[in-house]
Parts: sequence; structure tokens; C-alpha cells
Amino acid sequence: MKHIRNRNFKESTRHLFRIYAMIPFSILIVLFLAFTIVNGRMNLTQKTTEAAQSISQTISDVYRQYEEEIQRMAASPTVIHYVSSHLGSEQVYSEFYDFNNRQKVKSIFHIVNTDGVFLASSAPPDVLYSNFAFGNLIHRIDQRPGDTLTEMNSFRYSHDRDTSYTFGQAIVKDNETIGYIIYQLYEADMQKVIFKQNNEIAMITDEHNTIIATTSNVTKGGLNKFSPKLDNKGRVLLNEGKYYMYAKRIPGTPIQVVTLNSYKSEQYTYFTVSFFVLAAGLLLWVLIEFLANKMSARNSESIDKLIHALEQLREGNFNGYVDIQTNDEFQILGNEYNVMLDRLKELIEKNKELSELRTIIEVKQLQSQFHPHFIFNVLETLRYAIKIDANQAQEIVLILSRLLRYSIGPDRSVQLKNDMSYVRDYLKLQQIRFNDRLEYRVNVAEETLDVYVPKLLLQPIIENAIKYGYENQSEVLIEINIYTSTGKLILEVRDNGQGMRSTAFRNDAEHLLSFSEMSFIHQLLQHNIDRCCACVPFCI
Repeated sequence: MKHIRNRNFKESTRHLFRIYAMIPFSILIVLFLAFTIVNGRMNLTQKTTEAAQSISQTISDVYRQYEEEIQRMAASPTVIHYVSSHLGSEQVYSEFYDFNNRQKVKSIFHIVNTDGVFLASSAPPDVLYSNFAFGNLIHRIDQRPGDTLTEMNSFRYSHDRDTSYTFGQAIVKDNETIGYIIYQLYEADMQKVIFKQNNEIAMITDEHNTIIATTSNVTKGGLNKFSPKLDNKGRVLLNEGKYYMYAKRIPGTPIQVVTLNSYKSEQYTYFTVSFFVLAAGLLLWVLIEFLANKMSARNSESIDKLIHALEQLREGNFNGYVDIQTNDEFQILGNEYNVMLDRLKELIEKNKELSELRTIIEVKQLQSQFHPHFIFNVLETLRYAIKIDANQAQEIVLILSRLLRYSIGPDRSVQLKNDMSYVRDYLKLQQIRFNDRLEYRVNVAEETLDVYVPKLLLQPIIENAIKYGYENQSEVLIEINIYTSTGKLILEVRDNGQGMRSTAFRNDAEHLLSFSEMSFIHQLLQHNIDRCCACVPFCI
């Protein structure tokens, strides 16, 4: 059978405090982790979405401004006059630089006539004269003279300055194309616009997923296109990493904004939170242990005081009062225990007084029963002895004197040897009275002589043996044996009489026997044989 170890009050209090403190803490940890996971996912989604929306708004503004500006410049009288007459170039340049300086994304400005000759340019056009791509650009503008051409293309200029997006418009006079105006946006400025502090990767693409500008070259695939690979959960796989992607197309434009954020940031958040929870959990566990020990020690202090007081009471110390000042139920228990202790001491004192008084009364009652008829008989014997044998009369007087002095003495418990001296004197007087008709034998074990017994313990039994022994016979033999057996003091009084047939005599004998038993047991019960007896069997 499995042994169950019992906890004391202090351990139980500490155990319960740990449990009830850890339950809400565990619930909070679970809720916190769940919140962290959900919040991390929401935060990843939100920052990716917000970055895309912010970039979309900026790119949309840039796109609208350039679209409106190129349409205004293509229809501007100043530009038409300059293309027609080659006069007023300074005003054309002034209008371009006024616009360009206000933009977040700077651009290069060109005005080309129908023969492909550069009439005005904000950058050296030498590299473009023989550029086949630029010639195709002019051709596409010429095919749609009434529309604004917007497309992604890349041209490199001096000082490693690259453009990535072009706005083109035909310059029309009297329904005839007389030239072309072109704005080419710098790629570096486009990258600055799409860079966001809380976003990892951002890019803008055209309707064919061709990358116009990006903050990371890992997004560039073949032919400068963005063609991401997706896993089974819809996450973008880039450079052995997993990314959450959000794409937003700018209304009214062929441009799309794409933002990506790695799931590593979310995992890092989980790791950080887990470390924080672990550290906080350890700290909280130490705090719970400290508080549990503190609380259990405080609560069990009163219990310990009560238990200690009860142990003292069990050992017989009736002065083990408790002092509990906690202003709670324990203080009430302590006060009630002190009151109980006072009452118990009072009851013990009263019981002791009553016991002593009862013993005194019983001894006095025994003495009062002993004196009248015994003294009368001895005096009658003495009267005859004075006439017949003076020496015997003297012996009777001396023995009677010893008996009277012993019987009226204040002691209630005496050594057995002293009480047996009284018994021998008593039997001696009775033998003088009855002569050869009374015979007695006294056998007392040596080890019992120093045992304390109630005074006059055997006197009423011997007296009754003599009193009723002569009813149906002329000779009486009384035998007294005192010895020890298995740690008990055995006192035997035997006679050869016929016993007590009279109800009155039987009741009287039983009364005397009961008195002796109660007195003896009250005085001597639970004592060691070296000091007194533990139990007294009476044999008559």
C-alpha cells in the first residue's frame, strides 16, 4: 500500500499558495503567448500593408504630378514656340527646373524634334543619339500623339546616374507633331521614396511585373522581373527566407507597389517574448516561494504556539499559556485555551481538595468505627489482667498506647512495615483477649516493607474476621500474606471462619472493602513498585 505523507499546516499553506498563485500566472502566460502570436502576425501584416499603402500614396502623387506636368508642358505656348523657332530656351528651362526642384523624385528633361535632334536637355544627350532603345521610345510616342506614354525603361547617364521610368508626350501644333517632350525619373530617387523604416523590402513594378525600383536586388529575377516562388502556405520564398507579401496596384496607373517582410522578425519576437516569459516566470517563482514561506510561517506561527502549549499540557505543565496577537480567529482560540487552562487548574485544585477531604473523612469514619468496641473490649481484658497478671496488664497498656497513638496520627499514607507493626499489636491484644482460641500468622516479603499504603489498610478486614469468625466455632486462625507478583503488591487475609451469611454483616464487610480499595487505588495507582503498588487484589 502506498504511503501518503501528511503535510503539516505550514506545508499545506505553502503548497496551496503555490498552486493558487501559479494557476492565474499560467493562464496569463498562455494568454500572453497567444496574444503575442496573434499580435505578431497582425503586426507583420499591418506593417507590410501600411508600408504598401504609404508607398502607393507617394508614388501615386509622383505619377500624377509628372503626368500633369508633361501634359502641361507639351501644350505650353512657350515650349511650342521654342520647338518651332528655337527661341526662348531659357524660359523653357526655367519652367522645368522650377517643377523639378519641388519633386521628391527628380528627373531628366529632354525636348526632341521629329528628326531626332535634341533641342533641349537637362543632361548630356550624347549617349542617347545612337541609343536604339531611345529611338524606339520616340517611335512609340509618335504612334500615339494624343496620349501620354508611361513605361519602365532604364537609361544610364554620366556619374552612374540611372533612370528607371519615363513619361513621354508629343508636342502638337495645328494638329501636326512638331516634337517630343520626355521626363525620365531617377532610379535612386525612386528607391528613396519606397524605402520605409519598418519595412524590409519594397518595390514598384509595371503591369508586366517588371521592376521599376526596389530596395533589395534579391527580388530581381530574369529580365528584371519579379516572379516570386510561394510555399504551400502562400509565403514568398526569397534567398532561403520566407516573407509575407502585400501588393497594391495604384488606381489609374500601370504601377503596382509590393512590400515584403520576413517571418524571421516574427520568430525573433517569439524568441524575445519566450525569453522574457521564462525570465519573468523564474523571477515570479522566486517571489512566490518567498511570499509562500512568509505567509505560511506567519499563519503557522499561531498553530505552532497552540501545538506547543498542548504538548506542555500533555506533559503535565499547566502553566503553558499562549500569547497570540494576530487579531483573527487564532487569537480567539489562544484566549479560549488560556481560559480553559485556568479553569482546568481550578478544577484540579478543587478535585485535589475534595479528594483529600474525602480521604480524611473516610479515615475519620474508620477510626470512629474502630475506637468504641475495640477499646471497650481491651479495657475489659485489662481489668481482669490487673487482678491476675500485672505484667500482662502492663504489656496491654503499652500496646494499647502504641495503637491509639498510631491511629490518631495525622498521616494518611504510611510505610507498610509501620502499618504491619500496628496489625501485629492489634492481633497481640486480640490474642491476649481470646487466649489460645485465636492464632495468627503474618508473612511479609522483605521487598514490600518500604511501600507506602493507606493507613489502617487491613485493620477493618482483620477486625471483621475476628468479629464474625467465632459465630459457629471456638477457634479462629488468621493468616496474612503480603508479597509482590508481576509488579503488583498482593495482600491476602485468610481465616478459617464460615463466612458472612448475614446481609447486614455482608454489606458492612463490602463497605469496608470498598473503602480500602478506593482509598488505596486513589493514593497509589500508577506508581512504581519501588515506591508503592499499582494494584491491590483483596482476598478474604
